[in-house]
Amino acid sequence: MKWLDRLEEFLIATFMALATLIIFISVMHRYAVGFDTPVRDWLLTINLAWAQEATIYLFVWMAKFGAAYGVRTGIHVGVDVLINRMPDQRRRKFVLFGLLAGALFTGCIAAMGAGFVWHNGADYAFHNAFGLDTSELIEGPTTPDLEWQTWIIYMAIPLGSSLMCFRFLQVAWNFAKTGELPHHDHGHVDGLEEETVAAKN
Repeated sequence: MKWLDRLEEFLIATFMALATLIIFISVMHRYAVGFDTPVRDWLLTINLAWAQEATIYLFVWMAKFGAAYGVRTGIHVGVDVLINRMPDQRRRKFVLFGLLAGALFTGCIAAMGAGFVWHNGADYAFHNAFGLDTSELIEGPTTPDLEWQTWIIYMAIPLGSSLMCFRFLQVAWNFAKTGELPHHDHGHVDGLEEETVAAKN
């Protein structure tokens, strides 16, 4: 499943980078039109009213996929202080119960989210794309600024929650076999050790 890990990390980084870039351009544009420059009239023709809305959606998608990443890397598991103080045999059962409860919860959210997305316009888009009858279906609402179909935005719920459910099951399976949970070191910074070693040499 290394490809899924890489895809997950790529999507999170892409959503974050795009949101940061869009809002940076928007802020620079807003300041630039305040100065009397030869390009001011041209800058005023550029409409960036949609930038804030797009940034919000990108961060929502990043957060949904980031939550699944948190389960896989140990940020969201094994943090309960009470459970960690229990004897090993009892602790093992409670951790497994917690992981399976997380999988059940996120699975339910994914199923309900999929139903919501389907009835919010995805069914119309599917039927329309394949030339099927759409007379009894609604096209669904659109977003205020970008005027995108909202069901596309809300796809973050079933996709992100499904991935999170899978991650809970993956961690639970590994924990049942090995008794180990993924561990996240909050003080770790990628590449820091290599730079420290190189500096000493």
